[in-house]
Amino acid sequence: MGRRKGGGRKRSFVREDTAPKHRINDMIRVPEIRLVGDNVDTIAAGIGETFKAGEVYDTRQANKWARAAELDLVEISPKASPPVVKLIDYKKFLYQQKQRDKELKANTVQTVVKEVRFGPNTGEHDFEFKLRHAREFLEEGSKVKAYVHFRGRTIVFKDRGELLLLRFMKELEDVGSAETMPTMEKRRMNVMIQPKKRKKTDAQKKKDADIKAKKELAASKAAAAAATENKEEIAAAAAADKQAAPASAPEKEAAGE
Repeated sequence: MGRRKGGGRKRSFVREDTAPKHRINDMIRVPEIRLVGDNVDTIAAGIGETFKAGEVYDTRQANKWARAAELDLVEISPKASPPVVKLIDYKKFLYQQKQRDKELKANTVQTVVKEVRFGPNTGEHDFEFKLRHAREFLEEGSKVKAYVHFRGRTIVFKDRGELLLLRFMKELEDVGSAETMPTMEKRRMNVMIQPKKRKKTDAQKKKDADIKAKKELAASKAAAAAATENKEEIAAAAAADKQAAPASAPEKEAAGE
């Protein structure tokens, strides 16, 4: 019997969403908008127009200004009345936003939970060994989930398990604190211990301050470079438009035509 054509599992493809996250340029359908931004005066001077930040303008006119400055009209607050927009390079804006999100994600501290298992008949040596490990985990900043597992008939020794966990909590109270008292879930008695916040030393505070200052300096330099680049592009575009424009009558007479 021949093999049926087209058999097998169908492949599913997820199409990437390429639509803009904001309404931009001709996608903005409202008749009027409020123009904001720190660079509005610079853009206006660069294209030889007169408009100010915070004022309400006709949307079609704002789109003309955006095209003249080779920028995008981006709606940043659609629910305002009228909607609030900016004149920016939309691709550069998305890239900077992506970089900020990536930096925030990298700086987010993820809580790690380490598990420590006991039995109701755990010996002293085993207890001390696991206690040392739990102390190390808490000092590293991880949470510790300690539990006593009751197998078979050992379920009758719940009191032993509770006393063991209470002793465990007491031994670690200088580096961690229990979120709740020990609780029973099926055949396990659990307790979650979170690390205590340790006071930073002067050296650590100075190191954190230096790192923060370096990041702020790098961000300000990047913003200044972007503003300078934008200003130079606008000035170059204005100069090119002026050269391309036909000469007026007085200019022709001065040239002897």
